[in-house]
Amino acid sequence: MAIDAEEIERLIRAAFPDAQIRVEGDDGAHFAALVIDESFRGMNRVQQQRAVYAALKGKMDGPNGELHALALTTKAPD
Repeated sequence: MAIDAEEIERLIRAAFPDAQIRVEGDDGAHFAALVIDESFRGMNRVQQQRAVYAALKGKMDGPNGELHALALTTKAPD
């Protein structure tokens, strides 16, 4: 089952309601996302990305995951 950019954004937005979020990609499996959120301040990049992956609620888990690849950029606001 394929996933679309709007669904990815919805999942991320549920965990980061005040974030600036941009999700791109239209092949149903490979996407890029930018997530800028104040909650990332003081976290290293790995911690930030883990928080976003957790928001995806298993959509990337294993070979049966709906989301095959997500190029993820995260940061706190400037």
